[in-house]
Amino acid sequence: RLRTEHSLEKLTRATAVKATVGRGGDFVEIPVDLLVVGDVVRVAEGEVVPADSRLLEAAWCEVDESSLTGESLPVAKDPEPVSGAAVGERSSMLYAGTTVVAGGALAVVVATGTATEAGRSVAGVGDPPPSGVEARLHTLTTATVPVTLLSGAAVGIMGYLRRRPLRESVGSGVSLMVAAVPEGLPLLATVAQQSAAHRLSQHEALVRNPRTIEALGRVDLLCFDKTGTLTEGRIGLQRVSDGFVDEAMDALGSGQRAVLAAALRASPPSGDGEVLTHATDQAVVKGAAAVGVTAGDGLGGWEPQDEQAFEPGRGFHAVLGRGRDESWVAIKGAPEAVLARCSAYRGPDGAGRPLDRRTRRRLDAEVERLAQQGLRVLAVGERRWTGADELEEDQLRDLEVLGFVALADLVRSTAAAAVRTLRRAGVDVAMITGDHPSTAEAIASELGILNGGRVLTGPDLERLGEADLDGAITDVTVFARVTPADKVRIVEAFQRVGRVVAMTGDGANDAPAIRLANAGVALGRRGTPAARAAADLVVTDDRIETIIDAIVEGRAMWARVRDALAILVGGNLGEVAFTLAGTAIAGRSPLNARQLLLVNLLTDMVPAMAIALQPPATTSPETLLHEGPEASLGAALARQIALRAATTAGGATAAWLVASVTGRPTRARTVGLVAVVGTQMGQTIVAGRRSPAVIASALASAGLLVPIIQVPPISRFFGCTPLGPVGWATAVGSASAATGASIVVPWVASRVLGSRSGGASATQGDEGSEGEGPQPLSRSFRDHFRLAV
Repeated sequence: RLRTEHSLEKLTRATAVKATVGRGGDFVEIPVDLLVVGDVVRVAEGEVVPADSRLLEAAWCEVDESSLTGESLPVAKDPEPVSGAAVGERSSMLYAGTTVVAGGALAVVVATGTATEAGRSVAGVGDPPPSGVEARLHTLTTATVPVTLLSGAAVGIMGYLRRRPLRESVGSGVSLMVAAVPEGLPLLATVAQQSAAHRLSQHEALVRNPRTIEALGRVDLLCFDKTGTLTEGRIGLQRVSDGFVDEAMDALGSGQRAVLAAALRASPPSGDGEVLTHATDQAVVKGAAAVGVTAGDGLGGWEPQDEQAFEPGRGFHAVLGRGRDESWVAIKGAPEAVLARCSAYRGPDGAGRPLDRRTRRRLDAEVERLAQQGLRVLAVGERRWTGADELEEDQLRDLEVLGFVALADLVRSTAAAAVRTLRRAGVDVAMITGDHPSTAEAIASELGILNGGRVLTGPDLERLGEADLDGAITDVTVFARVTPADKVRIVEAFQRVGRVVAMTGDGANDAPAIRLANAGVALGRRGTPAARAAADLVVTDDRIETIIDAIVEGRAMWARVRDALAILVGGNLGEVAFTLAGTAIAGRSPLNARQLLLVNLLTDMVPAMAIALQPPATTSPETLLHEGPEASLGAALARQIALRAATTAGGATAAWLVASVTGRPTRARTVGLVAVVGTQMGQTIVAGRRSPAVIASALASAGLLVPIIQVPPISRFFGCTPLGPVGWATAVGSASAATGASIVVPWVASRVLGSRSGGASATQGDEGSEGEGPQPLSRSFRDHFRLAV
């Protein structure tokens, strides 16, 4: 945890925001935490706003507020007051953590730290739901400890009834109780989670609390913020329309390519690697380059001569340039601003026609249709130029409208595949965003998130009480136009209906929901400090695949815990059964107290820890679908415990009986000790055969047993005797046969049961993942455990 916090601190320092503030009649740069209310700050293009501030002056200022409101497009700012508006519509305010994408501004600080909109989003949210792994292990202990205690009492009573000394009988019973209690369970869970957290840190995922791994393994619903998570947080060119037909970028016809060439001519020149100021211009230039369209297409070349730069009050950008034979002026901007300067339009056949009212209504309808798809629409126009080589705004009249270019936040190329992978792993996906419903629905459909579900907006959400929301939320997969408070209500509602929720986001508006979710995930590279501070898991490479890796680790952890628990509990119960059988036959425990403790030393903690530490054997979503707290610690665990207990008891009892017939009691006790250890080590190797660490730990334990048995002083201390070839062959042969049976018997049983029931038993056996759905572990495990015993 210290290493993780250190990494997060370095990330915070690397992304720390500085403020340019007025001090002593001049502007100086200071750390953000030194700002106070009343300071006058200056922000420019590319800078992060240091605190909530009221605008004093603005020069064509546009701000990316996606981290706060979820809006994917820049917002124009103006000092004119706005009364009673929502946060996303307060054009006279700048908010901490947002980014200036164009122009600049002078503003006075009105809130800092936790008093800002971003800071208040995190404050007041309670602690996330507690982890359930301790409760599950407590349930397991509750089920096994009574069996151990009763068995110890039975050993003592049977010895006493067979007229063994009271001290010996009580000592044997107490020794069995002490040796058979699985005292390593709490440490086992901690080590498994720490191991998974360490592996994730090597894949650009910082786990603030290892208990998050356990929560990730239980997640069945992943809520994504849209902007910057499912999308790249930057706009790109999506479609081009000639005013009648729009086409995607990978299928542009000749008319649409002509529109895009004119839009490129109407963009600011960007020679010598110069970075364009406006995101819309960048999108047009990159989109045209991607499909091979140049500014000179249709004109034989293009040489810019003069321009009228974009301003919020102007609403367009115009460029005067020369083609091969004559000069042209091209214009690109808001449809209402461009269409107002046009008197003609270019028809589908390429011929110019007068722009009458009917055509104007048709063009307006085309703009509205594209906008309803969540696209930002720019109109494109041009005409021949016969005036001077200088461009004046009032000369921009009688243009010919060519069509429209439509832009939107770019969807991550890997997002659709990630959503499919999550669904195959049994994790549902929902989108929660502050963006427009049309935008959210379009992207959700593209990624497969909508999936037949409904779209619910923030205003609709406000009208629903808790009970109504719980009923309505079950078939909603997209939430749009929501506030940070709405996101909290959504997460709470999902949790009330029994879902285990992970929330992923990068903005301050996501922070409250991230903190409240069962597993909160923040993107680290572009994420806000508020989101990182609220998260349990910080993905430093901003990749959705890394989030999936974390869920895989969480699911796989339950499988490793199951195998390790089977070693601890199954082995101990096998020792109990062996001791009970030996006492019933001979009237005394086959193993003394020191031998029982030696068995635990060699077979329990080290092999179990090696199993818990091993990496996932598979990352297949279909395989991991059947892992998790209910499936892994329900019927599957009960079967593994029963199999290990029966194998251990059978192998040890067989070896002890053979040695009892052929030699002295001390020799029989020693052979039984070797068989107990050998049987458990064989099964451990089978369970962790893919892990060199597991095999090494098992072989080390077996190797340590040899000098303990064969060195006389040590052997006498443990009540053993050195064994000859026959004794070792008896113990090793019995252990090998029992280990082989532990592999063959389940295979045969599955074939027999499968042929009788046509696979029905397999469905019943996977209780918690199929059939009627997961049952509470407290009931499921106890039922299976009693049947197994």
